[in-house]
Amino acid sequence: MNARECAIKLMRQCKSNDPFTIARALDVILIYCTLIDLNGFYQYHKRNHIIYLSDTLDETAARFVLAHELGHMQMHRRTNTIFMDTKTYNVHSKYERQANEFAVELLLPDALLREHPECTIYQLARAFGVPEEFVGLKSA
Repeated sequence: MNARECAIKLMRQCKSNDPFTIARALDVILIYCTLIDLNGFYQYHKRNHIIYLSDTLDETAARFVLAHELGHMQMHRRTNTIFMDTKTYNVHSKYERQANEFAVELLLPDALLREHPECTIYQLARAFGVPEEFVGLKSA
């Protein structure tokens, strides 16, 4: 399943595209903490989904980072990207791109674009917390 399909399925399941609402619905443990060189990461430990978010993020950035980490949770549950990044030479950019695509599809669903035809996708991205550099990941 690709990132778009995965995001659509999760939005239908949770009846929301808000990452905080989805995290609550899925019983994700959210931990805000001091992170060095990271905005957040996902961990599956003893049958618990745990997402760590940097305590320095503002609300808008936290929404995108949480959406990104939910993407890892949905698509890469068994992949330890932190380990791959720090202990191996295996490039995991494919996983990061997929998680970014998931976050964009979650935060900018097609219905939102249809509801606001007077707005550009960049205006909606700013309003809904999607960094401009990721707008191009939105599927047509």
